[in-house]
Amino acid sequence: VQLQASGGGLVQTGGSLRLSCAASGGSFSSYAIGWFRQAPGKGREFVAAVSWSGADSAYVDSVKGRFTISRDNAKNTAYLQMNSLKPEDSAVYYCARVHSSYTWLGHTDPGRYDYWGQGTQVTVSS
Repeated sequence: VQLQASGGGLVQTGGSLRLSCAASGGSFSSYAIGWFRQAPGKGREFVAAVSWSGADSAYVDSVKGRFTISRDNAKNTAYLQMNSLKPEDSAVYYCARVHSSYTWLGHTDPGRYDYWGQGTQVTVSS
């Protein structure tokens, strides 16, 4: 499966962006999808994940109440709505699909994901 992340850009503090992750060439609706981010000089950080049905979601504490993850299985697309953005949210954002279908275990662990999008840059100016 191929994942294409898009929607990044430059925004001022307090602004919003909506990232999209479009899947093609493989199964999408049976797998949890996660968003991760990586800032310069830092490791890859879990941001949010959504279960295969969309019924479950999880967030890193620093984005709770500001970010919302969702998915549309009919469109093979997942989304990350980011509101009240802060300079510390600046990073390259990656979407990824977990290795195993119909599982929610380990959704915060990047090692559990085997397909990754190319990343989209988010820059929040102060």
